Amino acid sequence: MTFDRYVGDVLAPGRSVRPTRASLETVAENGLVVEDVSSGFCGAVVRCENGLVVLEDRHGKKRSFPLGTGFWVDGSPVDLVAPTRRKAGREAMGLPPTRTASGSRWTAPEPAKVALPSRIYVEGRHDAELVEKVWGDDLRHVGVVVEYLGGIDDLPGIVDEFAPVAGRRLGVLVDHLVPGSKESRIADQVRGGTHGEFVMIGGHPFIDIWAAVKPASVGIDGWPNVPRGEDWKSGTCARLGWPHADQADIARVWQHILGRVRSWNDLERALLTEVERLIDFVTQDHPGEG
Repeated sequence: MTFDRYVGDVLAPGRSVRPTRASLETVAENGLVVEDVSSGFCGAVVRCENGLVVLEDRHGKKRSFPLGTGFWVDGSPVDLVAPTRRKAGREAMGLPPTRTASGSRWTAPEPAKVALPSRIYVEGRHDAELVEKVWGDDLRHVGVVVEYLGGIDDLPGIVDEFAPVAGRRLGVLVDHLVPGSKESRIADQVRGGTHGEFVMIGGHPFIDIWAAVKPASVGIDGWPNVPRGEDWKSGTCARLGWPHADQADIARVWQHILGRVRSWNDLERALLTEVERLIDFVTQDHPGEG
C-alpha cells in the first residue's frame, strides 16, 4: 500500500504520520548500512561514541546521529544500540583468549585437517549457525562437520543412506524431542533400526532453536507461548513486536538473536548438554579426538 499525501484533508489529524512498523533493536556494528529517516542520509556505521552513531556515505561524507529510533536497515525500521564494550584483559592486549565460546580450553591454530567420516546433523539452517558460533572452534579441532537436514520427517531413510558404522558415526540434534511428540517417534524408529548402535539422536525440549537462547541474552523477559498450528517464528515475532511480514524479516530477527549469543553462557543448559554428548559420541572411535 502506498501513502498519498495529496489525497483527502491534508489538515486532518494524523496526516503527517506515515504508517509505522515495529522497530527491531539492532547493534550498530561497524559496516552496517543505515538510513536516517528524518534526513534521508544513508551510510555505513564507522563508530559509536558518547551516545552517537557516526555514518559515512559512499562519497566519504560523515554525519552523527543520536542512537535509538529513527533508522532503517534493509527497508525495515530499527532501534540502533551501541555495541557491547570490549572486555579488558587478554583481548584488549591483543592476546588470544584462553577459552572458546563453548568453554573449552583454547588451543593454538592448527593446520587444516581432513574431516572425520562421522557427522552431526541438525534440523535447520538456524540450528547449524548457532552450533557453529558456539562450538565451531571445537568442531574444527576434532574434525567434525555439521550439516543441516531441513526437518527430520525423512530421517530413517537418511540414516540408512549414510549407513553409520564404527568410525563413521552419526549424531542428530532434534528440536522438540519430548515424549509423545512426532520427533520422539521418529527417533525411536531410528534407534531400533539396523544402524541404531552407531547413531545418537539427541534433542532439546524447545519447539524451535531460537528458544534455546536465554531470553535475558536477547533482552526479553521470556519466549512467548504460540498456539499449536501457528508458525512459531512468526507468532513469536508478532507477540514481541518484531517485524515478521516475510522471510526476510524473519532472517533479520534471527541475525539479531544470533548476534546476542557470545558464548555458552547465553544458551540454555538443555541444548549445551545434548551438543556436548553428540560431539563425544561421534569422536569416540578416534583416539585423541573429543
